[in-house]
Amino acid sequence: MDEAASGPRIKAAAERSIAAQQIGNAYTGDVVLPGEALHAAERVTAAPGTSNLPPSPLCLGREEELTWLRRTLTDQREGAITQSGTVHGLGGIGKSTLALHYAHRHRGDYTLTWWINATSPDEIETSLTTLTQTLVPGWAATAGRGAQVAWARQWLAWYPGWLLVYDNVDNPDDLAPYTGALHQGHHLATSRRTTGWPDTAPTLALGNLHADDATALLCRLVFKDTAPTPRQQADARALTADLGHLPLAIKQAGAYLAQNRGISLDAYRRRLGTKLAKTAHGLDAERTLARVWNVTLHVLEQADPLAVQVLHTAAWLAPDGIPHALLTPPGTDPDDIAEATGTLAAYSMITTTETTLSIHRLVQTVLRTPQTSDPQRPQHLQGRDSAEQAVLHSLAPPPGQDSTTDSQWDTLIPHLITLAATAPPGHHNVPLTDAYNTTANRLHHQGHTARTIPLLEAVLAQRERVLGDTHPDTLISRNNLASAYESAGDLRQAIPLLKAVLAQRGQVLGDTHPETLASRDNLASAYQAAGDLRRAIPLHETTLTQREQALGDTHPDTLISRNNLASAYESAGDLGRAIPLLKAVLAQREQALGDTHPDTLISRNNLAGAYKSAGDLRQAIPLYEATLAQRERVLGDTHPSTLISRNNLASAYESAGDLRQAIPLHEAALAQRERVLGDTHPDTLSSRNNLASAYESAGDLRQAIPLYEATLAQFEHVLGDTHPSTLISRNNLAYAYQAAGDLERAIPLYEATLAQFEHVLGDTHPHTLTSRTNLAAARAVQQRNTATSATDYDRKPPSGTE
Repeated sequence: MDEAASGPRIKAAAERSIAAQQIGNAYTGDVVLPGEALHAAERVTAAPGTSNLPPSPLCLGREEELTWLRRTLTDQREGAITQSGTVHGLGGIGKSTLALHYAHRHRGDYTLTWWINATSPDEIETSLTTLTQTLVPGWAATAGRGAQVAWARQWLAWYPGWLLVYDNVDNPDDLAPYTGALHQGHHLATSRRTTGWPDTAPTLALGNLHADDATALLCRLVFKDTAPTPRQQADARALTADLGHLPLAIKQAGAYLAQNRGISLDAYRRRLGTKLAKTAHGLDAERTLARVWNVTLHVLEQADPLAVQVLHTAAWLAPDGIPHALLTPPGTDPDDIAEATGTLAAYSMITTTETTLSIHRLVQTVLRTPQTSDPQRPQHLQGRDSAEQAVLHSLAPPPGQDSTTDSQWDTLIPHLITLAATAPPGHHNVPLTDAYNTTANRLHHQGHTARTIPLLEAVLAQRERVLGDTHPDTLISRNNLASAYESAGDLRQAIPLLKAVLAQRGQVLGDTHPETLASRDNLASAYQAAGDLRRAIPLHETTLTQREQALGDTHPDTLISRNNLASAYESAGDLGRAIPLLKAVLAQREQALGDTHPDTLISRNNLAGAYKSAGDLRQAIPLYEATLAQRERVLGDTHPSTLISRNNLASAYESAGDLRQAIPLHEAALAQRERVLGDTHPDTLSSRNNLASAYESAGDLRQAIPLYEATLAQFEHVLGDTHPSTLISRNNLAYAYQAAGDLERAIPLYEATLAQFEHVLGDTHPHTLTSRTNLAAARAVQQRNTATSATDYDRKPPSGTE
């Protein structure tokens, strides 16, 4: 999604083919593992006690909760395949402390204990790469990110007895690819989310501390091993009540009092002010903690201004994994930063390791809000400036220019996304905007396009302000953001944006300018993705006519338009017009580019897909076989286009009923995509869905259904809950449930899918009609209460092959 995205987007035939022309800086994700590394996971053992746990925190009380966790995770009842548990509650309530205390208490019971930052799918993957780097450091030093994630998953699949702790889960669906596929150990999650967890997942709602435990915790923090007097105990009880028995607030107050022993508990209460008690009773955690921190910050501003500066800088970065080096400005003595972070840790403002620090999300929320009226530059905005400069200083050169910096860039991506998402109104930074754009390109080429939206929104806002609404770069940004919305399945935002870009380019550049024609083609393709073929086809036809007139009959852009129009005809079921058009494009590319040019191979693949759609497998399969052989020879065995051909050939074999050839080919394509592209790349998810479909066709529902379930969860967190591919996956899972006779799970899933198809694609889209038919058929079976097979209806949408 770099600047070249403003050019033509080559839409391939339906969902079963790909196409590309000029991509610009394309990151294919190719990772070719050495032979000895492909199966190394099963031969690598972890040293006893291997872990990356932060230091054990002070945790008083919570014995009932710890007992619940142990009982839940060691549940050996029949049918309990994966032991998992979730602790949820308010910010600052002590969820992470409880999970970490459990992990340390039972560390000897596990072969490996791994702490995972689970705020996003990207962060989970990053934590898994550190596991790979710990177990096979030599190989990991030269392996790509996707390969490292795949290796960690393979290791966890091979070895039993581990504990994975997923801290700060924002979206429960992010865990499904792991809890649904890794069955040899225990999964423990912490989250603020109280809803959205699977019905079968045990959850524990964590509340505030009991008054006695809260008092004991504060006394332990303040008086260490010295027994408090009765008066001190009474003051501690009163202070903890003022703090709402909120563990994080108690830790903050205790750390302050431990560092300032001349201040009594009662004096500290008076400093907090009388209003604190009123807000605490309402459990307004942010206001309670803000008052606690204001007392601490007032002292730190006098004693260690650098510590306060570091804290305000960290407030604008991602909350976890902030490198110490990132907080060390040029010309600053690292030892001074080390002392500052040590001071902050002593006051419980942060937690720190030898190389990184973490800051609580509530701390960040408070520090990003202006607390004092500084007419020149409020301190929270000074922190913002420092954070921006720190990230920019660490980014040069851009990824791809120097391979040694790629991993460093990936490390900083969470901080760039956080900066983009938290920019104050009207705040802009031109170099940082360029970094947002580069980061969006990198994520896009890694298959994480949906996560680029905050970055691209920031880029567009900056260009609108600086360059104006119709500047070419602004139009490129608007086009790229529209493409990101479309990739995320958000066509309701994508289409109006594409219409605006088309109108503006037509006005500024003229109706037949190549970029205007590209925008027209993009809008037509978005209409097609939305199932609005009545708008898509005339727009494709107009674009093709204009390109023929302006560029000539065999210009590459003209061939792109011809291919895209054929794709639209195929989507409309008009194969009588689609196939001749695809044959013409193939002949023209063979003549102009040669028999084995990548674009020629794309056309050959697309024509095979059209034949398959027409049910003409006698022509489709040989064409798929020839394309696969040519791609293996020209592009290599693991090139993404080669993997697409292998997947498509497997699907054609499946359509022909040749499951003996289809299933092994699907299994091989999936294994290669996991290694080359990563476990959650959209193409990998397509292969996983297709393999589940092949198992289902073979009647092996015991393998098909878990694979469908895992694939759906991954589609949801990679592409979003309402992306068309996610909806197809949801429909396919419902269909498999119906085939297994489980109508109690199938019908609600059909109902949800139909409602989403109607909302996203419209009432008359073919997928909507199919979904409606599936639901009606399932209800009919339920009403008759018979054992009629779901395959009698055979109405499910395409299984997601390219």
